Formats: sequence, structure tokens, C-alpha cells
Amino acid sequence: MSGCPFPTAQPKAVPGDDGSNAGLLLSPGSLAALVAERTRVAIAAGALHRIDTEQCCADDGGVRFLIRVVSSLRRKAAASSPRGDAARPAVNPFLPPEPELTVGAISRSHLAVLNKFNVLERHLLIVTRDFEDQRNLLGVADFHALYACLAEYPALGFYNGGRIAGASQQHKHLQVVPLPFDGAECGLPMAPLLSGDGPRCPRVPFAHAFGRLPAAVIGQPAQSADVAHALYRLLLADLGIAGELSAAGELQSAPYNLLVAADWMLRQPDLTDFAKYRVAGSSGGWSVGRRSRSRSTRHRVCGRRGPRRHWPDGGGERSGCRPAGRAASRLRSCRSRVASSGPRPGGQE
Repeated sequence: MSGCPFPTAQPKAVPGDDGSNAGLLLSPGSLAALVAERTRVAIAAGALHRIDTEQCCADDGGVRFLIRVVSSLRRKAAASSPRGDAARPAVNPFLPPEPELTVGAISRSHLAVLNKFNVLERHLLIVTRDFEDQRNLLGVADFHALYACLAEYPALGFYNGGRIAGASQQHKHLQVVPLPFDGAECGLPMAPLLSGDGPRCPRVPFAHAFGRLPAAVIGQPAQSADVAHALYRLLLADLGIAGELSAAGELQSAPYNLLVAADWMLRQPDLTDFAKYRVAGSSGGWSVGRRSRSRSTRHRVCGRRGPRRHWPDGGGERSGCRPAGRAASRLRSCRSRVASSGPRPGGQE
């Protein structure tokens, strides 16, 4: 289906945020090679740290869950923890980003940067050149940068609106991970549930707003970005999230998570009773820390403590789509093969 069930959007004007600022600099067809070369350089320089995981799959509720058990976070803990008697001052890793991790310019306003602590290969962060708060609503320029990347190869984009929604950095950044996920047999595990044109998918059991881009703009990054921005604003309004104009931008009225593909978009609120669920579970992927204590795998992955926040930024949903039944059993079996590796640190993306 290719229709859009929403009327044409009329988003509020925000100073300095319009299509003319897109200023795309990325040459079409070049991103994959740039990422591959930058990955090689970053590994050689010791700047890129892949988080080791054990992987297993489990089918449940029509979804093939891809479950990753984090086998070691010690390097990330060492990079994230204070040294010496005094804690290190907070550092913005995106202003500027590490040269070894910087893939290059997407536009006049955005850069592509490798995720320093990655679970998936080619995990990109799309960061603003100048500081913008992660709680600012996405603008047209953000969508132009995102869709320029989504046009390069099959990928999924996502955005976590603020720390409550799972963002570990305050500097505005979107994220892009390649499809299919490692070891997945389909492009996106949750794809079978994303039916219809929206705003609701009958088989998606958590609060959400969904929409598709018109077929006429698919494959055209600039046109897709403009339509996607309008759709994004409508999805926010559908779930009661508004923006508050300020000198620094338009701040969101509530946290949220956003999934973006080349032809559709899914928005979910980050409600207080499942504030630790993140977009990974919504897309069918889970990444959890290993720990010898068996109480409660279900809580570690699906409950208050939430899933591991290392890919994409954690993930999940309110009810129904979490690993249950065979999936939960398979997850417990997977985790039982892994010994304890110490505390669960925080840290940057």
C-alpha cells in the first residue's frame, strides 16, 4: 500500500529550519565506500570498539526476534568511567566528533559519524554540526540528512527523543543501522506486523502512530524528506506530542521514539510505565547484558529495568510484542550459556 491517510501537514515555522538549509553534500552512491574506509581506519587507530555479543533467534507472535547477549562491556566501562579521584568533566563527543570516526559531511548542517561502541557493523550516527538539544523536534534539515543516508543502501533510521527515551547524549543525533540485521532472514523482524497505511497497525499491540510515504516519492531523497517531515509532525500530533517554541528551537512536550524506513515511519510514545523500552524491541531486535543472576531475565529484557541500551539505544514496547512464550524461553536458554561479566555501565552511543 502506498497511500497516506493524513491530510497535508502545516507544521509550525521554526527560525532557521527550512528546506533551503538542507545543503546536501553527500555524493549519491558514495556512502557505503566511505563507511567501509572509515571503519578500516578507525579500527586500525583503536577508535572503534565493537561490543561482543552472543546471538540467538526466537519466533513468537509472528515475529522472529533477534536476541543479542552482550558478552563484554569492560572496554566501554573503562571509556565511560571517571579516572582518578575527581570525576572527569562531561565531554560532548560530537562537538567535534573524533576524526577517526568521522565518515564525512552529509550536508551543511549534519555529519555522519561511526558509532564508537557498536554492536552492528556500519552503525552510523547523524549528528548536527552545531549543538542542538536532543529534545528538539526534528526539522526539515534533519530529515534531508536522514533520507540522504537511507537512499544509499537498505537501512533503518531511528531517533530517541531525549534521555528518558533512551538517548545517552544530549547533542542531537539520529541513527542508522543497515538491513538486514546480522543473521536476520528478513529485512526487518517486525515488518510482518506493519500492515496498512496507518495511523494504526492492527497487529501492533503497543501505543503507536504509523504512516507510509506516497509511492511517488520513494527513491527520491529530497522529496521523501519533505513528505516525511510533514508526516512526522502529524504522527506526533496524533499521539498528543506538541512543540514549544524557544530561541534554541522547538522542544518536545514529551519523550518519544521514532523508527524511519525509506517508505514508512512508526512513532511510539515513551510512557512512564515503560520508559525503559526502546526502539530495538519495536523493530524485533534485543540486546541485553549478561549476568549470572537469573532473576528475572524477563525484567532485564522486558520490564522496568529495560533492555541493554547499546543497540540501537535499547528497545521495546508496552505489552504484547515483548519476547514471551517460546521467545522468552529461548532467551533464557541463550543467557544461561553466558557467565557474569560484572556491572552494567552507562556511556555514550
